[in-house]
Amino acid sequence: MEPRVEHTTPTSFSSRRKPVHWRVWWKLLRPHTLTASIIPVVIGTALTLEVTTINWSLFAAMLLASILIQSATNMFNEYYDFKRGLDTKESVGIGGAIVREGIRPQVILNLAIILFAVSVLLGVYICMNSSWWVAVIGSISMAIGYFYTGGPYPIAYSPFGELAAGVFMGPVIILLAFYIQTGTVTLYSFLVSIPIAILVAAILLANNIRDLDGDRSAGRRTLAIIVGREKAIQLLGLMFVLAYIWALGLVLFSPASFWILLVLLSIPTAVKAVRGFIGKSKPIEMMPAMKSTAQLHMRYGLLLSIALFL
Repeated sequence: MEPRVEHTTPTSFSSRRKPVHWRVWWKLLRPHTLTASIIPVVIGTALTLEVTTINWSLFAAMLLASILIQSATNMFNEYYDFKRGLDTKESVGIGGAIVREGIRPQVILNLAIILFAVSVLLGVYICMNSSWWVAVIGSISMAIGYFYTGGPYPIAYSPFGELAAGVFMGPVIILLAFYIQTGTVTLYSFLVSIPIAILVAAILLANNIRDLDGDRSAGRRTLAIIVGREKAIQLLGLMFVLAYIWALGLVLFSPASFWILLVLLSIPTAVKAVRGFIGKSKPIEMMPAMKSTAQLHMRYGLLLSIALFL
């Protein structure tokens, strides 16, 4: 049963309608998370250099479509978290544009739909220059983006949020970016995508560790809630370790060059992220650790991209 949300009435919004600063719209996109859609496209495209030359127009279309789908997903998250009463003025994080800034919920929902529509147009262009199978995968990805927080059984409220995010913002985007350039996929491109999947999932796990108490009271059943805060932090650290072990494995057992080991330079960020969670229980105290987890994905991904280009 959904909690009753008293502040959804039109009267409450009309009484506090005010001009919205552009920074509010920018924050609504949750820009610090957008590397999760940018990095996989860059990596998938960099992998093609051993096979073919890069079609830059396809790269740009894929990159923009990926960003738009994630931005729309963030807006759906904003909308449905509000409708379910999860966002309040006291909520920690950059979400809550509806309750803090008075933006009408329908406006945010409409914006999300518009972003999806533009990504569909970009998808048509990509399909016309590659394969219409891309449309099938793209449609599934958009559906996952919506049902992540939308629908009667949101993925984000279940133990499978990290898995869904990791799969679709790791192997799926990387292999799509590779496929539209080459017309094929390879085992090596799949193997390279795995640590990125792990680190995307880690971002979601870190978010759920921070929001554990609030999510539990709202009836969510996230992975962090099921295993408990202490074990969730241990799992986060294990995921980081696995991402680095995987990189070592790529160098030892695949065609990857030793340049892949550049990702080891991001280890201090991983250590900082885990330490930032240990002994903390208040969401505001865990914000630096949450930020470090997102930074780790970005830095590891950029270093991996540089290694592939080299």
